[in-house]
Amino acid sequence: MMESVLELLGPELYYGALTPALKIAVLLFVGILPVITYLVLAERKILGYIQVRLGPNRVGPWGLLQPIADVMKLLVKEDVIPNRAIRWAFILAPCLVVGPAFVIFAVIPVGPPAAEPGGLDLFITDVNVGLLFIVAMATIAVYGLIIGGWSSNSKFSLLGGLRSAAQMISYEVPQGFALVAALLLAGSMSMVGIVEAQKAAGVWFVFPQFLGFFIYFVAGVAESNRNPFDLPEAESELVAGYHTEYSGMRFALFFLGEYANMIVISAVAVTLYFGGWYRPFPNVEALSFLDFPFLPAGLVAVFWFAVKVFAFLFVYIWFRGTFPRYRFDQLMDLGWKWMIPLALLNIFLTALFKLVL
Repeated sequence: MMESVLELLGPELYYGALTPALKIAVLLFVGILPVITYLVLAERKILGYIQVRLGPNRVGPWGLLQPIADVMKLLVKEDVIPNRAIRWAFILAPCLVVGPAFVIFAVIPVGPPAAEPGGLDLFITDVNVGLLFIVAMATIAVYGLIIGGWSSNSKFSLLGGLRSAAQMISYEVPQGFALVAALLLAGSMSMVGIVEAQKAAGVWFVFPQFLGFFIYFVAGVAESNRNPFDLPEAESELVAGYHTEYSGMRFALFFLGEYANMIVISAVAVTLYFGGWYRPFPNVEALSFLDFPFLPAGLVAVFWFAVKVFAFLFVYIWFRGTFPRYRFDQLMDLGWKWMIPLALLNIFLTALFKLVL
């Protein structure tokens, strides 16, 4: 079988396709899934400290095996499909939520390309429309939430799906405008090119684009349905929103998609506004000790990228532990009356800056 595929595609195309597939497998099973699993534990621990109580501490030393117990529980729980649910849509919805989130990781660079000193091509691919690809894939998740809420044939699920659709579509607009302003500065839609543009400029884009970054991150929190914008789930009003009728592994896929989206929002913010895999102020020789010269350059790049991403994830958890939930009318007012006008103003000022200089 393998020989026939090799003859059909030719060795260059065959091995060229095999390498990204291996990278995807390693990224998924060695990188993303373990990180998401222990991100849930970290969230529960941090929320425990914020609320002056203990987090999970029973399963394994200091509760470190709690995520494994949670995964096993979800695997063995009964997977129920309501009698009056639309079966094909009910099954498809979780896949539409989690699939695009994982696909986005294909274009997020964790380290420098092989052409740079110490570069290991720590990304699956670098395309010249990488940021456009991310926006397109992120949009698909909206359909998963709508279909999940509609197909369950439950009023709570339907209301959660409708809320989610209105919220995500509304906040995609200012988020897209914020990304446009960053692209004006970088002059490239390649994710690697954007990181290298920040090094060439000698400044993280968060400084000239602080307004754009603020709009992007607030919209990102709203798009991932997290506090204080968790209106689609709103346990006190809608039980669990669009996934009220889900159980077992299908519920776990929604859960997985939410945390994967948190990591995606954080990773894109790091890449666009905080210099990607580079240390703080990479052009300042006085801070060269932050390059950790006794370690491989690729490992140092992954370290700095991970530190920045986890700083954003901590902010997500901090929001959940401290902020009350918005009313839905307040959520819409914030998006349409404040975020979109500010995002348009930011594009105008950025374009004027580029024109003058």
